[in-house]
Amino acid sequence: MKYDRSSGILLHPTSLPGPYGIGDIGLQAHQWVDFLADSGCRLWQVLPLGPTGYGDSPYQCFSAFAGNPYIISPDELLKEKLLHTNDIIERPEISNVKIDYGKIIPWKNGVLDRAFIQFERLSASQIKQDYSQFLKRNHQWLDDFALFMALKEKHAGAPWVSWDEAIRKREPAALDAARLELETAIERQNFRQFIFYRQWNNLREHAQEKNIKIIGDMPIFVAHDSADVWANPELFHLDSNGFPTVVAGVPPDYFSPTGQLWGNPLYIWDHHKAEQYRWWVKRFRSVLELVDIVRLDHFRGFAGYWQIPAEAPTAETGLWVPGPGKQFLSTIQQALGDLPIIAEDLGVITPDVIELREHFQLPGMKILQFAFSGDPNEPFLPHNFPRNCVVYTGTHDNDTARGWYERVSDEERGFYRRYLNCDGHDVSWDLIRASWASVAMFAIAPIQDLLNLDNSARMNYPGNPSGNWTWRMAENAINKELLNHLHDVNHLYGRL
Repeated sequence: MKYDRSSGILLHPTSLPGPYGIGDIGLQAHQWVDFLADSGCRLWQVLPLGPTGYGDSPYQCFSAFAGNPYIISPDELLKEKLLHTNDIIERPEISNVKIDYGKIIPWKNGVLDRAFIQFERLSASQIKQDYSQFLKRNHQWLDDFALFMALKEKHAGAPWVSWDEAIRKREPAALDAARLELETAIERQNFRQFIFYRQWNNLREHAQEKNIKIIGDMPIFVAHDSADVWANPELFHLDSNGFPTVVAGVPPDYFSPTGQLWGNPLYIWDHHKAEQYRWWVKRFRSVLELVDIVRLDHFRGFAGYWQIPAEAPTAETGLWVPGPGKQFLSTIQQALGDLPIIAEDLGVITPDVIELREHFQLPGMKILQFAFSGDPNEPFLPHNFPRNCVVYTGTHDNDTARGWYERVSDEERGFYRRYLNCDGHDVSWDLIRASWASVAMFAIAPIQDLLNLDNSARMNYPGNPSGNWTWRMAENAINKELLNHLHDVNHLYGRL
């Protein structure tokens, strides 16, 4: 797709400030959209918006279709008279600097349960009609997801492979009995999804009014403990008990001597192909109801992916297997028209990956932090960019710009100073200006770089099983001075 030269900021809703221990999609999110618009930015990039599971990672969700109930705004529920102020007076002791998921999740679930009770008491009203329409429109994924979550609740959060065999294997009589037994719990899950989509759509309409496009994120793989795998076992490499036989990851490289063992089940691509990629078409349609553009995570996996035996202790043991390639993306294109996709083409990139991306004219990613090894032919240096790319100062998986400068070698710091003709005292904005000045179609910086923060504000350390995804922006971080500074850079480099 063709887009105007634009800029934007990467900020996940959980990182927004606010009084409830976790950022949400209420007032602060609407004010964030206003800030972007007033600064001359036209893009807001978020991480996956699904319901987080193990490790609180947005890349390990209980569903590829559902929304995250933990970012529902209590204030918006108050406005709709689904909560009373008394419902949110008692809160756990929480930090507004870091998210304490162990405290926030049970409190937020309690708030949502009280809102559901109030919703059930309502007589016939517009919101009830909207709810009925939502259930009809989304039943293809919502029925399985709501039952899955109700069953997880019944089993104290245990993964689905540990459930009774009849439920695990989805025997019709067992499913019917579960739906009857867990009717109220299922309705609670339906209600949470209805409210999430209602609030998100309201926010997205506000963004559209402000001419802000939202860039979403679609992980290539789904979590094993998810409604997707439980409801569609035939689409994944599983044994007779539902355990993966092979799993996803990446092989050893310079950064990781044993590779990265992600553990997600791998797709049986021949089965997807036989069904004309029906599940994937539904998945793309679903995410494009929430966002305008999709960053397709681990794009190289569609050309070829690293297949690891499920019993392997590390990602060292594995082999490259061809992905679904052109036929897959052609099928998506035929179903949806233009592909508003950014290809996350980082890592071990082989000619087949480049050929696949270029065949569909998808913009790839350039990470400025990777540019300063000392080689003038380095493809991450701005003078080597094609126009059809998206440049980032860094991503959620990298150091902040300041953290990068403090960590790397003297040689790398020296090359950066020589290349950008600077002294290193303002590294975050040096990288922002270099990104914005480049020919790249889109230029994006994480909010941490806009605020010139060090690695204490880093969002994720890949490979660390806990302690990630907790950073939150300070209440007073966004101000007029910052807005004017960003607007000036947008003006200087023709990105208004």
